[in-house]
Amino acid sequence: MTSHVSRYAAADAVTAYAYFRAKLGFETDCQDVHDSQQDGSVDFVLVDARGPNAFAAAHVPGAINIPHREMNAERMAAFAADTLFVVYCAGPHCNGANQAAMKLAQLGFAVKEMIGGITGWLDDGFTLTESRLNTGEKIACEC
Repeated sequence: MTSHVSRYAAADAVTAYAYFRAKLGFETDCQDVHDSQQDGSVDFVLVDARGPNAFAAAHVPGAINIPHREMNAERMAAFAADTLFVVYCAGPHCNGANQAAMKLAQLGFAVKEMIGGITGWLDDGFTLTESRLNTGEKIACEC
């Protein structure tokens, strides 16, 4: 009997390596962002792609707020062409980070998504700045 997992054959090791290596070119995780902040090796701009009200309620320390709807050539001209951006949104239930990453790539910037967003950040045990979440407010997307 074949399991639901093995119903479709796994990719060979060479193909799997190439796939997962390429995937790391598109994403990073909350732990890697946090560790970079802690050891002073931040070589990226961390961008919260949610709206300004959601950002004001709570955001990842060190992030700047550029809502994905406001990402255009004029707004992003303040950044060097070789800037690496790491974008996030509320969490896996939101596609704001994907929309931001797409726009930044379209503008010619290198970009990665911080998978998990704020939800992942909190799940990893990290704190947010100016958190109103302690009052029972939900993590807003405003995408």
